Amino acid sequence: LKIPVFFAKPYCSSDKPHIENINGLIRQYIPKGKPFDKISDDEIRQIQNQLNNRPRKKLGYKTPYEVFFLHL
Repeated sequence: LKIPVFFAKPYCSSDKPHIENINGLIRQYIPKGKPFDKISDDEIRQIQNQLNNRPRKKLGYKTPYEVFFLHL
């Protein structure tokens, strides 16, 4: 596919700011230390839906869903 690949250094959050950002957003719904086996599939889908419909400054205040479908 000739797609460039970047490998971040382990434990180096500055190498992966987008991942750290989404982790922070997820933590608004799932507190640190809560076992993932205690979270139902429905809860995960609900969180996923809320995050994908949340406008982002980085996306020009569009939602990830809007941007995804604009590029299809």
